[in-house]
Amino acid sequence: MPPNDVERIAAIEDPFQLLRVATERLNAAQQEVTELSRLRRRVIQDLHAQGMSYAQIAKEAGLTRGRIHQIRHTGPAPEGAFFGKGTITLATPLKREAHQARPVVAMEDVTAAKRLEDLVRGFDLSMELEHVPLGGEINLNRPNLVVICGPKLSPVMGELYERDPVLEWVKQDVWTLRDGRTGESYRSGSDDDPPHPVDYAYFGRLPRPDGNGNVLVFTGIHPQGTLGVVQLLQTEVAALWGQVADKPFSTVVSVEYDVDTGEPVKAELASPLYRHEEA
Repeated sequence: MPPNDVERIAAIEDPFQLLRVATERLNAAQQEVTELSRLRRRVIQDLHAQGMSYAQIAKEAGLTRGRIHQIRHTGPAPEGAFFGKGTITLATPLKREAHQARPVVAMEDVTAAKRLEDLVRGFDLSMELEHVPLGGEINLNRPNLVVICGPKLSPVMGELYERDPVLEWVKQDVWTLRDGRTGESYRSGSDDDPPHPVDYAYFGRLPRPDGNGNVLVFTGIHPQGTLGVVQLLQTEVAALWGQVADKPFSTVVSVEYDVDTGEPVKAELASPLYRHEEA
């Protein structure tokens, strides 16, 4: 914290305001330290992956080899930046209850949110939860935003998905996902006759409407697909970060699930992982 900030805060006469301002500034400073530590570890990993030894990196950086090795293996993991920085906002949709027409959150979305929150906290990130209201209005022009919602429940999200240059949602007799590059269509097994326990999910990072950042989005054709994306993130986020970092992308995730519990048994990419800068 710059000395002038400390002096400015110390000069506040109201003790309660001083406590509030000091706490806010300290939280911001701690977040900055976390992100700088993450960035430093990522640079060392990248340089080492390019063939430099820890001794060479240490020499160029003016640090000891032991310190470089320590930074490389401690602190927040670089792949946490896949979700954003600092505090992540996760939005899940409200749905209309079938019998009493009350707004409710699907149990699968609650489960997905809890598992995702546990995952991001492991990367020294925090998470705030909110809901996409009935009608689907949501402000997408915010940093560090993750949305679990499809076009069925939100016209705003439908417009966002239309920004994808490769994949699209198609509504015929049922919702499907279509790959414009390969012509492949992905239809949930639960919509077949006879049904079988396979679902598909959209997973991507799309440009915000204001053009000043991106939004991480995912949702299954049915709720089982949503849980499958979370499972994929739990096991493959480092690989995903290595392939797309914080850039726009999209893919279709195939999810095999237990027919009795709805829990994902296997989650994997069903389509190529499309980097939109190359699309």
